[in-house]
Amino acid sequence: MKLLIATRNAHKLEEIRAILAVPGLELLGAMDIPGLPDVVEDGQTFPANAVKKAVTVAMASKLWTLADDSGLEVDALGGAPGVCSARYAGEPCDTAANNAKLLKELSGQTVRTARFRCVLALAMPAGRAQIVEGVCEGTILDAPRGTNGFGYDPLFVPRNHSETFAEMEAALKNRISHRAKALCAARETWGEIFEKNLSEWPQRPARRTRTPAG
Repeated sequence: MKLLIATRNAHKLEEIRAILAVPGLELLGAMDIPGLPDVVEDGQTFPANAVKKAVTVAMASKLWTLADDSGLEVDALGGAPGVCSARYAGEPCDTAANNAKLLKELSGQTVRTARFRCVLALAMPAGRAQIVEGVCEGTILDAPRGTNGFGYDPLFVPRNHSETFAEMEAALKNRISHRAKALCAARETWGEIFEKNLSEWPQRPARRTRTPAG
């Protein structure tokens, strides 16, 4: 079965391929399918953005499509940057500027709890979608550490660990990250689709999912 991952982010695609390794499942990136539309992620929530992207790309490509929306939620900032994580410091996306703004906003804060959240949406070519999600709790440092990973990884230390995501080996991050947890939920929930190349949702109602209206 061919499954299109609706991203042109090479780092994200590499993580997904490492975690979602299902026999017989061929994972394609958006860069592998010419002419796909650029989807404006203007939803107010992670599920809204993930579903919009998955459905739009699935209907355009005629392939089952997996899309995600993910970001960082910081308690002291009321959940910001949230859905604005990628462009927290403005357009265009600038990781260094995003991290600098986050540190500035948290200056003087003693409560630095936060979480990475990932919502995955799977859409069939006809446009129906379901979602699963994963969360990784942790804290934000007052200075970056590490050179691996991407985004806010140098500032985020997962709960019960001492290294940032950017200091960890990829194998460890891919076991505990928000995206890893969401992808594990995806394998559990949609494994029958991936393994049997189904053209519809399984007859048995999928667990831990929600089907958006329409």
